[in-house]
Amino acid sequence: MKCPHCGFDNDRVLDSRPAQEGEAVRRRRECSECGKRFTTYEYVERTPLMVVKRDGRREPYSRQKLLNGIQLALRKRPVGREQVEQLIDSVEAGLAEANRLEAPSQELGEMVLTRLVKLDPVGYVRFASVYRQFESTEQFMAELKNLRKGGNGAESS
Repeated sequence: MKCPHCGFDNDRVLDSRPAQEGEAVRRRRECSECGKRFTTYEYVERTPLMVVKRDGRREPYSRQKLLNGIQLALRKRPVGREQVEQLIDSVEAGLAEANRLEAPSQELGEMVLTRLVKLDPVGYVRFASVYRQFESTEQFMAELKNLRKGGNGAESS
């Protein structure tokens, strides 16, 4: 494993433990060259999930792309990285339970929104505005009214 700090490819494992409810192994490593520590995760290799986009294109699922979108919606909000990781883990667990090879991007978005509304309502509205492609203030207002009534936004769109 190459050190992310100096690029040296010799390290030693300091600690290994199960992560993500047994779906991964978390390893704490120390670089033999610079002495800095870093964490790696080991996962079972699975057939990659394909995401079906609105225009019909298919692309491999990207955890990083989903993470970036959620982090953008939660920018300057009091939500920690660990909470976001747990949200994504929950979405991925839902997809794994279904044991599917493809998932529509709309379904992924709704799975995120269902979890995000409980985590941070402002982040929810921000994510929904991009995901549902709001083009007017009326759409924002309708989403906010639905949120205040206790809905999760699934009814609008």
